Amino acid sequence: MKRNVCTTVCLVAVLLIISLRVSGQALIKMNTADANQPIPKEIYGQFAEHLGTCIYGGLWVGENASIPNENGYRTDVLNALKALKIPVLRWPGGCFADEYHWMDGIGPRENRPKMVNNNWGGTIEDNSFGTHEFLNLCEMLGCEPYISGNVGSGTVEELAKWVEYMTSEGDSPMANLRRRNGRDKAWNVKYLGIGNESWGCGGDMRPEYYADLYRRYATYCRNYGTRLYKVASGASDYNYDWTEVLMKQIGRRMSGVSLHYYTVAGWSGSKGAATRFSDDDYYWTLGKCREIEDILKKHIAIMDRHDPQKRINLLLDEWGTWWDEEPGTIRGHLYQQNTLRDAFVASLSFDIFHKYTQRLTMANIAQVVNVLQSMVLTNDKGQMALTPTYHVFKMYSVHQDATHIPLDITCEKKAVRDNRVLPLISATASKDKSGTVHISLSNVDLNDSQTVTIELDGLKAKNVTGEILTAKHITDHNTFDSPNVVNIAAFKGAKLNKGTLQVTLPPKSIVTLQLTIDK
Repeated sequence: MKRNVCTTVCLVAVLLIISLRVSGQALIKMNTADANQPIPKEIYGQFAEHLGTCIYGGLWVGENASIPNENGYRTDVLNALKALKIPVLRWPGGCFADEYHWMDGIGPRENRPKMVNNNWGGTIEDNSFGTHEFLNLCEMLGCEPYISGNVGSGTVEELAKWVEYMTSEGDSPMANLRRRNGRDKAWNVKYLGIGNESWGCGGDMRPEYYADLYRRYATYCRNYGTRLYKVASGASDYNYDWTEVLMKQIGRRMSGVSLHYYTVAGWSGSKGAATRFSDDDYYWTLGKCREIEDILKKHIAIMDRHDPQKRINLLLDEWGTWWDEEPGTIRGHLYQQNTLRDAFVASLSFDIFHKYTQRLTMANIAQVVNVLQSMVLTNDKGQMALTPTYHVFKMYSVHQDATHIPLDITCEKKAVRDNRVLPLISATASKDKSGTVHISLSNVDLNDSQTVTIELDGLKAKNVTGEILTAKHITDHNTFDSPNVVNIAAFKGAKLNKGTLQVTLPPKSIVTLQLTIDK
């Protein structure tokens, strides 16, 4: 009898513990009085490098291809990117930029010389996608072009002439060459990167040497129309000395300085499979992803010491996940799948980026098609799949150019290997020009739902609607044959209640809510 009583009590206790874990509790307080910093739309920028099939087969197939196209651009990809409201697109690299000679990519395509892509698999490229093709694409997408100039193997004269070719409306040699190549009106090119990763593939330079080189190159890149926004080639993740030197020796000669940070397990050996990973690997990835916040703080602190007026901006112009290439694909082409795990890296990153836009004014995920953490995957059969990351960008597009609303978040945390601590709830909020408030929430817990109470801080919300991104398994991903395994769906788990918003987030889910505010 005693054994039965004990067994019953123990069973009740176990069930009580389980019931408590079914739904974690979180509290979010909105600070509307401190909502004064806009979220630049350029935070949602993209990056297209001549790498693998990002350009050829991804963005560009040529006018004579059997794959449906619009003047050579893949129709399906073009439409998908238009729907994403891309604000800015960086090109031609990456490491490719410092081996790219722009004059090889202009004029009749049949006359353009071929080149070897030494950085990425030794691919032979025919230069059929060059300056005109890229800048015309930006016009079709309605986005700003961001040109990365060749400092590593190029010359000052070469970059200066490229700027003239693209932006001069005058009766000048390069402007007239552009006209002979079929483009009368200059393009509106604002962003100009002076080199890329000059500490590595862009020339293996010391920061002091690069700073002097930047000053020389920037001097001869003239303003012919739109004032150039000149970006110095900045640091990789933890290289704070590089930022220190550039702030001292370049200073306000640059409009911005770049930063690169990848969520990657390491630079030697296997980086891990994109679709086959353990729960522990998943949580580690999100912990590594969130480390960008500490890195941003430290680079920004250096910039603040040298530039307290915040006249120089920080541009995270390469970021995202980096896994092993998919089996059976070409080595060096960096083609990787994209799971719900990658979607969480995107959502958690944006939640952090929004907090630092007084200094951080642009971010460019790597890369837009078929490379690393891409928006879109394509094949040579004319098929396309949208990735989970694409859907996060679409859900979060409501925050572009909206005013950031700071949040105080109290939630459970999880210990992650390498001595990291991962909050189970991540969130961001903003108010757009119409007065509508959007709140994006991520529950990173793989097993348990989370009940989130959001204190609206005086906002009088009339109604709430929402969208959710989740899947059965964290390893789920979209393929050409099954393109909708991970997709956006309507969300009904939010209710307004006397100045608060009660939200029940399922496990491993990303949600964006829209609140209509009574003015």
